[in-house]
Amino acid sequence: MRGSERRQRVVEVSAARAWAVVGRPELLHHWFPGIVDCQVEGRTRTVTTGMGLSLVEDILTNDPLQRRFQYRISGGVFREHLATIDVVELAPNRCLVTYASDADPAPMAIVLGGAMAGALEELARQLEAGTGPALDALAADAAPTTEATA
Repeated sequence: MRGSERRQRVVEVSAARAWAVVGRPELLHHWFPGIVDCQVEGRTRTVTTGMGLSLVEDILTNDPLQRRFQYRISGGVFREHLATIDVVELAPNRCLVTYASDADPAPMAIVLGGAMAGALEELARQLEAGTGPALDALAADAAPTTEATA
C-alpha cells in the first residue's frame, strides 16, 4: 500500500534564491534536520542520518528551468519511494516550496511528511535570515579561489 504526503511553505525570498539551495543536492544535510551528511556521485546521492542509517537516492530530475528536483530512494526500508521538491515563484521576492513524497510502505510517507515539514521550516529560516549552513556552503562554493604562485 502506497502513502503520499505533501508539505509546502511560502518563503520570503526570490524563487531563484531558494532554488540556488534546493537545486544543489550535496547541500541537503545543511537544511534537512536529522541528515548529518550527504555525498553525490553522478546521479546518486547517499545521505546519512543522525542515527547512522545510510540511504541511497537516485537523482531523477534536477531541472533549473522548472525549479524541480526529484529523487527516488533505492531499497532499505522502502519498497518504492519518489520525492519531488518544486520551487514556484509567487512574486519577485516570494516563492512557494513544495516537498512531496510517495512511499511504499504507506507509514513511511507519514514519517517522511513530518521530516519534510521540518526541512522546509529550516530552509525558510536560513533563506529568510540570509544566513545559515546551507548559505555558508553556497558562499564558499562561489568564493573565488586563489592559487599560490612560486
